[in-house]
Amino acid sequence: MAEEQDFQETKDRVWAELENVIDPELGVDIVNLGLVYEVDLDADKNATITMTLTSMGCPLAGMIQSEIKNALSGLQEVNEIGEVEANIVWDPPWTKDKMSRYAKIALGVAD
Repeated sequence: MAEEQDFQETKDRVWAELENVIDPELGVDIVNLGLVYEVDLDADKNATITMTLTSMGCPLAGMIQSEIKNALSGLQEVNEIGEVEANIVWDPPWTKDKMSRYAKIALGVAD
């Protein structure tokens, strides 16, 4: 039970660090944009980030993946997580509905 709680706390810290990764085109973080679908930790606490991009031909994919690794490097330095992998998927496709209320207001698309 304690180990499960530790894993959840670590996942929560990964999510929090991912909020520091800003989409360079939109100026809002990738979590609030709804681009991050899942954070998985394996038994060795290697982190796999499953995410998408706003468009399939996004030229900034490599840059965003690099920024994810940079954002999580602090957790790696204190051995909270191991390796980091950012997997980009296209299913389900991203839509504006995945954005948080904060992101919608920031981008002027609030309901």
